Amino acid sequence: MTDAGPRVPRLFSRGSWAEARRVAGILRKETVGGALLLGAAALALVWANSPWSGMYESLRGLTVGPASLHLSLDLATWAADGLLAVFFFVAGLELKREFVAGDLRRISRAAVPVAAALGGVVVPAALYLLATRHVAGAAAGWAIPTATDIAFALAVLAVIGRFLPPALRTFLLTLAVVDDLLAIVIIAVFYTGHLAPVPLLAALVPLAVFTVLVRRGVRAWWALLPLAFAVWALVHASGVHATVAGVLLAFAVPVVGGGPGGDTGLAEHFEHRFRPLSAGVAVPLFAFFAAGVHLGGLDGLGAALTDPVAVGVMIGLVAGKPLGIMAATWLVARFTRARLAEGLTWLDVLGLSILAGIGFTVSLLIGELAFGTGGDHVKLAVLAGSCAAALLAGVILRLRDRAYRRMSEAEADDRVPDDAYAVTRG
Repeated sequence: MTDAGPRVPRLFSRGSWAEARRVAGILRKETVGGALLLGAAALALVWANSPWSGMYESLRGLTVGPASLHLSLDLATWAADGLLAVFFFVAGLELKREFVAGDLRRISRAAVPVAAALGGVVVPAALYLLATRHVAGAAAGWAIPTATDIAFALAVLAVIGRFLPPALRTFLLTLAVVDDLLAIVIIAVFYTGHLAPVPLLAALVPLAVFTVLVRRGVRAWWALLPLAFAVWALVHASGVHATVAGVLLAFAVPVVGGGPGGDTGLAEHFEHRFRPLSAGVAVPLFAFFAAGVHLGGLDGLGAALTDPVAVGVMIGLVAGKPLGIMAATWLVARFTRARLAEGLTWLDVLGLSILAGIGFTVSLLIGELAFGTGGDHVKLAVLAGSCAAALLAGVILRLRDRAYRRMSEAEADDRVPDDAYAVTRG
């Protein structure tokens, strides 16, 4: 036997890689991502109102990053601008897959949820502006109640909807994906401050190189990550919100072609890889740094939730979302050839439309862009409105789930005599 030479030590053992894969698989579950999101927000809220609230504020304000690159940012900003870029990267991958190979590829199937998403943006914004029409400066927050939190909404649906028709989840997913696209456009167009065109144009160079590499099937992180970071940093320097960089990078990834053998694309591969990072790290950390609001006792909580801006946000989320989605869905179904997916009823759509009032992640982000990190009343309104929407939708969808379970059991009972008869004849 020949000596093979000294063995190179492994950084990770097979067991540690297996454990990492198992953890990643857990984080891909919608219920786990939603639970982490809620847990992080609850922890921040408790900490910010504890005797150690100063430590929380100090942590949020801790500045890290190279000042020479204009990236000396506090942790709260890193979470909103940096970590949420990962969230929007994953959302962008999902959005592109839907447009290229999913339900949004066919206009006839996409018409109803796309119209529902549009209605779910227009009506909440209109109700918010109506409720805050006499408040100076409040108009800046018109987009806060227009967003739907995919992770939170799908987690609620997964917990309570064991017997609900699969078409309901598809409807919600398509609506939320289009909603994310609209949120991206709103952030880029309406919440961009001072635009610096040179860094924005410069971002096209690493983006172009990234595009060429992924279309040739390159998956190596050491080649793609520096390019992705360069795109993000240049977009951040341009004044456009840095989360838009995540979407631009996602849209560059091929859905079909470009993979090994040329038969599959990288979009699903990257989405599979980065979803645990988004659901398990990026979104919970953003919620942790964004949701820490000082309540000021019951009097402070009451004052916050009766603030006209907060009332406008809650009305938009709890009432505006279902009104807009239901109205748009009915109009499309009434005056076009588009129809609800088979197996869905209007009561199902009502529960789903209320569930879409869970704004949370993107609503908190837009609230910070509109009013800065000091908009505590807005944050409380987003938290309260999202929780109220989740509870109301949970009641309706739970009742529908029981109805579908009874229908399933009745159908199973009806099949028993026929099966027994067939066995007897045999």
